[in-house]
Amino acid sequence: MLRITVPEKELWDERNQVFIQVKEQTLQLEHSLVSLSKWESKWRKSFLKHKDKSLEETIDYVRCMTVTQNVNPNVYLCLTDGNIADVNRYIADPMTATYLSNDDSSEGKSNDVVTAELIYYWMIAFNIPVEFQKWHLNRLLTLIRVCEMKNRSGKKKNPKDIMRRNRARNAYNRKRFNSKG
Repeated sequence: MLRITVPEKELWDERNQVFIQVKEQTLQLEHSLVSLSKWESKWRKSFLKHKDKSLEETIDYVRCMTVTQNVNPNVYLCLTDGNIADVNRYIADPMTATYLSNDDSSEGKSNDVVTAELIYYWMIAFNIPVEFQKWHLNRLLTLIRVCEMKNRSGKKKNPKDIMRRNRARNAYNRKRFNSKG
């Protein structure tokens, strides 16, 4: 969970021609499948596929991530660049000590656009409890990849793929250790 403090600010209401005083507020945010689902239902596009989001889309995702109750809607108009940077760092954080190599993730990779519904499908397919939808999204996706790898581990690997991977590892090690063997 991420906590950010949005500073107090004075806004101008164009319609009513008055100033609005917005008080400082601390927001608790959670980057989860629940927030992803809320955002995608509004914007009708994949959050994970579209990396470049407009300011309006970014602010709306912060709104979808908010678990704090009874937030003044004007608070979101007062988000600072620092607040947005903190949110982006939090979204990018893997939130796990599990390391999966790129070799493992590329095997059997599909061209599916990852949406909330696809992630829910994976959860059902791997019998992941629905409560996990509130986990940090990156942690949930890592768990899904681990489930996929463990389910696949009993299947025989293609010898050409194994040789290709071994050649790449050997070349890397030769370069790393400045070795000819």
